[in-house]
Amino acid sequence: MLRVLALELRRTAVTFSHVMAMHAKILKLIVTALFVSCLILGPVQAQSTEGELLEQLREAPESETKRLERELSLIWDRSGSASMDLLLKRGREALEEEDNTRAIEHFSALTDHAPDFAEGWHARATAYFRAGLYGPALDDLQRALILNPNNYNALFGLGVMFQEFGDLPRAAEAFDRVLEIHPNHERAQEARKRLVGRGINETL
Repeated sequence: MLRVLALELRRTAVTFSHVMAMHAKILKLIVTALFVSCLILGPVQAQSTEGELLEQLREAPESETKRLERELSLIWDRSGSASMDLLLKRGREALEEEDNTRAIEHFSALTDHAPDFAEGWHARATAYFRAGLYGPALDDLQRALILNPNNYNALFGLGVMFQEFGDLPRAAEAFDRVLEIHPNHERAQEARKRLVGRGINETL
């Protein structure tokens, strides 16, 4: 069912109103499958250097977080291929220019040729989201987080999407997960506080 739904969503520019019109049970299947995949596969993905940086990030004072974020990004942005790294760079440049169509083209070429490169899926999810293609964005976030469940920015994006869908408890879970990995993540802190203000107090 999820595969059929994902294929259908890729063929259609899914607006927020379309997504909200989905049957609640179908949306629940999508988000449940995503969290189960991330939780099951999470512990086996970290490499030693990355693991050390993540451990430091959990304990670091706020003054050290930017440096650790940069070092983690250097690892996560490395595909192992100069041509794939160039596609990532060009796609991000297109995003900065607000050319979502061109960004999706670059990131699609990247995911086609480097399907095990998590950041390619994360980047395309961002482009899809900005283009209003929420179904494909959610599908790409799932792939990105299966490959790299510690990507706190992808998890933050997931929380934002859950908010768009009106699923505030799951948004809170996503933001809580971000803060477990990166306690000083400012956007997740702010988003979580707003949810607390709306009566969403559950934590993982």
